[in-house]
Amino acid sequence: MTLTLDDVEKIAHLARLQLTAAEKKQYQGQLSDVLDYVAQISELDLADIAPTTHAVVQHNVMRDDVAEPSMTLSDVLFNAPDQAANQFKIQAVLDE
Repeated sequence: MTLTLDDVEKIAHLARLQLTAAEKKQYQGQLSDVLDYVAQISELDLADIAPTTHAVVQHNVMRDDVAEPSMTLSDVLFNAPDQAANQFKIQAVLDE
């Protein structure tokens, strides 16, 4: 499918692009080539191919959520520059 310069200008307008005459000519050829390739793909017989959402089979790679022992409170607060009531003490973010 060959696009006309008017087609390219309309696409450029929809994309809010200002193209020079040379760019319009360049994109006319490039966009026409893309549409020709899509036309080739459209000719494929895909009747026996199941629809998919991804080209590669996806699977969950997350591990099971299992409770495990964690650090002690004293280890967690060991390098804290300031602490109060067993919590990190930080500078106020919001003025009140």
